[in-house]
Parts: sequence; C-alpha cells; structure tokens
Amino acid sequence: MSKKSGVPPTMAETSGNLTGSRPAALSEGFELGRLLLKGRAFFALIAIIIVFSILSPYYFSLSNFLTMSSHVAIFGILAIGMLLVILNGGIDLSVGSTLGFSGVVAGFLMQGVTLKAFGVVLYPSVWVVVVLAVALGGFVGLVNGVLIARFKVPAFVATLGVMYVVRGLALLMTNGLTYNNLGGQADRGNTGFNWLGFNRLFDVPIGVVVMIVIAGAGSLVLNRTAFGRWLYASGGNERAAELSGVPVKMVQVLVYVCSGMCAAAAGLILDSQLTSAGPTAGTSYELTAIAAVVVGGAALTGGRGNIRGTLLGAFVIGFLSDGLVIIGISSYWQTVFTGGVIVLAVLLNAVQYRRRVKRPGAADGQSPSQVTGGRATIAEPARERTAG
Repeated sequence: MSKKSGVPPTMAETSGNLTGSRPAALSEGFELGRLLLKGRAFFALIAIIIVFSILSPYYFSLSNFLTMSSHVAIFGILAIGMLLVILNGGIDLSVGSTLGFSGVVAGFLMQGVTLKAFGVVLYPSVWVVVVLAVALGGFVGLVNGVLIARFKVPAFVATLGVMYVVRGLALLMTNGLTYNNLGGQADRGNTGFNWLGFNRLFDVPIGVVVMIVIAGAGSLVLNRTAFGRWLYASGGNERAAELSGVPVKMVQVLVYVCSGMCAAAAGLILDSQLTSAGPTAGTSYELTAIAAVVVGGAALTGGRGNIRGTLLGAFVIGFLSDGLVIIGISSYWQTVFTGGVIVLAVLLNAVQYRRRVKRPGAADGQSPSQVTGGRATIAEPARERTAG
C-alpha cells in the first residue's frame, strides 16, 4: 500500500525495503572476493616483496631481483612444461630426472666423444650439444606420452617409473660422479657453454630471456592455435572432446614431449650456472614445478590455468625461498614455509573450482531442460581458462 492511503506497510514490504540493498552489498563483496581469489598469486608476490624488503636492506634492489629471477627461470621453465601436462589432466614426475639426465649428457658431450673405431675424439659445438640435449628431453617425454596415451598406463605410475629409469641412467653414465669444467677449450671449438648461465642481454640474465621466450610461445599456442583449444577441451572433458573430433591421444603425447623439452632446457641453464653437470641435479624439482602451477591457480583436475599464473607461482616460490635465505632462515624452515604455501594454494584452488550445486532455474522450479528450451547443452568453461 502507498502512504497516501494511510495503511501501514506490510511485513513483506518492510523486509523488502530493508533487504533491498543487501543483494547489492553481497554482490560487491562477492566480486571483491573473486578478484582477490583469482589474483592471489600476484598479491602474494607483492606481499613477499614488501615483507622481505622491510626485513632486509639488501632485498629490494634491481641487482638482487635479477639474480633471483635467474634462479626462478629454472623453475619457471619446468613449470611451463608441467602446466601443459596438468591442463591435460595428467602429471609428470620425471621432469627433475630429465633435467639431471639431459645435463649429464651435455656434460659428457662437452668432455669429448671418443670414437675408438676411427681413433678420433669429437668435440661438438655448444649449439649441437644444446640441440641434442633438448631432443633427448623430448624423447623422454615421448616415452611418457606413449605409455600414457597408447598403453593406458596411469600418468602417476608411468612418469614415476620413467623418473627412476632416467635417474638411474644418469648415475650409471657417470658412475655417480660430476662433470666439472664445462667451459670447453677454444682450440677445440666447444667454448661458450657458460653463456647460458652467466651472460646477459640488455642486463637481463639469459636464463630469464629463455623463460620469457618459452612463456610467450606457450601463451601464443594456448590462446591462438587449435592445439590450445584441443588441450583445454581434452583436459576439461576427455570423452566429450574425443566425440567432438579432438585428437586426444596426439595432444596427450605432445604435452609430455613439450614437458620433457622444457626440463632439458632448464637442465642446461642450471648446469651452466653451476659450471658442472651432476647425476643428482634436479632432485625434487618436479614437486617445485607442480607447486608453481598450483600456486598459479591451475586446477589439478585439468582444463583450467594459464602461463601467466604459472609464472607468478614460480616467482612466488622463488622469491620466498631466496628471501628466507637472505634474512638467514634455516633451510629446514624454508621447506616448512614452501609446504605451507602449497597446502594453502591447494585449499584456495578447491574453493575457486568447487562445483555449484544450484543450477539456473532451480529457484523457480524449472528444470535445466526447460531453461534451455528442452535441449541438452554443455557449457564450455572458457572463463576458467584464465583463472589465476
């Protein structure tokens, strides 16, 4: 009733007036929460920089950021390859071993290859060594992909087995020893290996440049090519993608090949920074790569995530670890902090990607088929691709 009639408003009208602004307030709070949740990796990185800049006068400087970025580049390259696998709904536990094995092979080639039948010793150039090492990483990924796609071996089991095989081969090849002095000799034409780890381009470490190039190429593939659409589709719903004509098995093999190649590239950069190649290099790095992908907002169930978020996750973990070292925190506590970050990231992912029970039309008693005009529809999770 209106006020002119002199009849007081009913309880329903009063409650409607009181709660009229509540949905708007709740909506604003919900949107803010979604923004904070989706941008959690970026906000976490800013918080880490602020906290450690306060705790240490040496943290906030351009030279220190570039040094830390060169450390992050190794994890970032690994994480990009891991992201492709996780987008497909898989996992790759062999990347750490592939990193170490590729580095050992590179160290072996840099020492010279003896051909007893011809009585000569070959010293391949650095670029030949790089190409062969990356190709070897791709071959390891190919083995993973074939086991998973063709022989239906679960990804966890297949990559775990390959992890042990590859690590064992690296140990057998070196007898547990380390290849030192990878600088090469000018008269043999195999110098320049340290260029990957120590040189800079416009004052940016080469490792960071390589990471940026790989990230740019990966982002272009995911967002602008048919392969990227196939990858998101097969990761979101493999059966539906297969029925739609997506070459699911080919996509599955290729993502593991890419993961192996990224691991090999990271191994070359790490060995160049260390000026040595050891069979135990990269131990547990696969867990760090998975952590970077999770912190970056990708869903472990597949189909959701992007490279931007993954790189932010790698920087969060790298800057946190280096910051703890700078302020003198024990390495044991570093493990504790890193583990806590991973657990928190998984919990936030569970909140972000939880399924909604309530569907459109349920409130007014309509069934989903009535809402869509009697047709069964499949919603494409396009908005979730860029989460994180």
